[in-house]
Amino acid sequence: MRQAFDVTYMRKRFVQQFLRDIIVRAGELTLEYRRKAEELQVDCKSEKDLVTEADRAVEDFLRGEINAKYPDHAILGEEGGQKGGGSYRWIIDPIDGTTAFVHGQPFYSVSIGVEKDGQMVLGAVNAPVLGDLFEAALGFGATCNGRPIGISKRAKLVQSVVCTGFACLRSNWKKNNLPYFCAVAPVARGVRRYGSAAVDLCYVGCGRLEAFWEMNLKIYDVAAGLLIAAEAGAKISDFQGRAWQGENLLVSNGLIHEEMVEIFRRVDEENKDILG
Repeated sequence: MRQAFDVTYMRKRFVQQFLRDIIVRAGELTLEYRRKAEELQVDCKSEKDLVTEADRAVEDFLRGEINAKYPDHAILGEEGGQKGGGSYRWIIDPIDGTTAFVHGQPFYSVSIGVEKDGQMVLGAVNAPVLGDLFEAALGFGATCNGRPIGISKRAKLVQSVVCTGFACLRSNWKKNNLPYFCAVAPVARGVRRYGSAAVDLCYVGCGRLEAFWEMNLKIYDVAAGLLIAAEAGAKISDFQGRAWQGENLLVSNGLIHEEMVEIFRRVDEENKDILG
């Protein structure tokens, strides 16, 4: 009953259409900034972690649109933090994959999730250069450009293309992803590193990847993508196969999940002095 109530409310208030409209316009705004890349103001949160005027402009645009239509909803954005309260919270990553964006690469996205009472009920990820708009509503499946998507059916890691990221290295973690990468890479058909966790999760959902894993992600990195992947049939856990609690994240088509968990368990055992 709770899911039906949430989605019915969303439909009555036209939130899903509103979300689609603003994320498409936000994607168009990133393309405008991309066309003037040489003039783009780029700052550093840290030596490796970038933020641009485009990140701030897209988040400001989205905050303005949401506040105007739903002034009683909370908004959490990567650049501006959380403002407001209430049952509903919009979670925004204005440009997920800022490094790719700055370097003229296509693998970045705008990501927006909508929570009700702590449960994600709507999500959208727009990768404008790639021409992909992924969407999901809790209990109603996931789509790419309006067409239903689903996970792949490859059942072995040796048949699979998987993906990861290295946010942990940007943060200079001693406990990092390199041992896991080195263990997976020789076994998988291929390992990719696109640079946008939101895109990676959607790629698992639509079967372009069989799995994605990463450490040190923030909620705005994955809020929308996790809902999209889950609604497409993906399995979500931590590296030990337990319920994900916000740290080490593994998302797969389910068929190769246990094989990857076993690899991660072996890595943990072999590197327990380093990984803890």
